[in-house]
Amino acid sequence: MEHIEHINRIELQGHVGTVRTNEHNGSKVVNFTMITDFLYKTREGTAVNEGMWHNIVAWSGRDIQDLDKIEKGVPVYVTGRLRVNRYTSADGTEKLFYEVMANKVRVLTHI
Repeated sequence: MEHIEHINRIELQGHVGTVRTNEHNGSKVVNFTMITDFLYKTREGTAVNEGMWHNIVAWSGRDIQDLDKIEKGVPVYVTGRLRVNRYTSADGTEKLFYEVMANKVRVLTHI
């Protein structure tokens, strides 16, 4: 059987929304949302701006030095891997929650 390399990599550039900072076993972790925009035109020529929110988890470490600068409205560049969490809500339905486990976070001067 041939070995196939699996790739789970996501790259995002956008603006920070909400920010929550915690400490876990002596390490700092920042959970934040960020919005990215996808701009396109319809067949009729109407401009559409499709915004999408992403949940980011960033642990302090080697390629994540800008955690203290993460605040609402700041432009950021993030790379990482996509993780899906499953949970059962109070009404018994199964829900999926997507988040990006960041391995690089950079605060940008502008986008």
